[in-house]
Amino acid sequence: MKTHKTSSSVVLTIGVLLAVANASLFAQALPVVADTRAAMASTPPPVDANQYLIGADDVLKVFILDVPELSGDFRVGPNGEVTLPVLTTPVTAAGLTLSQFSDSLAKDLKAAGLVSDPHVSTSVTQSRLHSVAITGAVKVPQIYPLFSQTTLLDLLSQAQGLAEDAGNTAIVRRGDISMHTLEANHHVPLKPEERETQQTVMIDLKRLLEGGNSQLNIAIYPGDRVTVPAAGLVYVVGAVNKPGGFTMKSSGNGITVLQALALAENTKGTALQNQTVILRPDPLSPDGHKQIPVELKKILDGKRPDPVLIADDILFVPDSTAKKAFKRGFEAVLQVTTGVAVYRGR
Repeated sequence: MKTHKTSSSVVLTIGVLLAVANASLFAQALPVVADTRAAMASTPPPVDANQYLIGADDVLKVFILDVPELSGDFRVGPNGEVTLPVLTTPVTAAGLTLSQFSDSLAKDLKAAGLVSDPHVSTSVTQSRLHSVAITGAVKVPQIYPLFSQTTLLDLLSQAQGLAEDAGNTAIVRRGDISMHTLEANHHVPLKPEERETQQTVMIDLKRLLEGGNSQLNIAIYPGDRVTVPAAGLVYVVGAVNKPGGFTMKSSGNGITVLQALALAENTKGTALQNQTVILRPDPLSPDGHKQIPVELKKILDGKRPDPVLIADDILFVPDSTAKKAFKRGFEAVLQVTTGVAVYRGR
């Protein structure tokens, strides 16, 4: 029995020591694992040299075959250029692919008489997040990784299309890579006023999606930001059955007075149809709105054209039971409109 207890004790002791040793080794390995994971996270994934577009602040690893003293890591400056000590002038980098930059650098090295037959390869070791953002009235607004050029339609497809309340316009704000690419294509630096004009592009989504106009399917680059504003609202208030704000659908060409009344479920029996007006925002008017008379009865009878409303118009149908409020002017109507619960038509 003693022998059995002793050997059991020895086995237990050995087991504990092994467990402690393993735990110690595991604890020592944790920082190594953490460091490895951190290094992996900070290292950008492999990219195609023919697709990846260089951006400002990227760190490029340049390797020149058989000339290691000219090789090394170089950061792209804010102006999109790389300065190499061996060259007297900087080399344009931003907006080029890695392959294009390698070709350009090889030509510069040969022209400077530094290398007779240069073979240059370039990779990216550090990079700002290459991405493009699409926000606003799309089904999945978010930031998407983007390492090369894409198109507006492809980006809209990634966002799973337009939302129900999308307007007819996409606003594209260009990033550094876009602007450097544009300048590279023109072969001359843009003037400040030209640069400002080119930095924001407005695209007619209705013409793009329905007409298939390829010129509107513009190139999108890493760093660009695309916004699809929601469609405008028109408001119908007063003697109607369902006052509120109604979305101007992106698939249409606006909304008319009769369509707005249909969304508001028609006028009440007490409506003063012949005193109906459109209140339209106008900064030049004393109260910020101009009044446009609407001959509603004649429109309903087909004797007058059906006016088209624009975003933020207020269609006001007076009520014969509230003449006093009507006589106080349209200020009361505007105050009521701001409190109307917005109803987005489906």
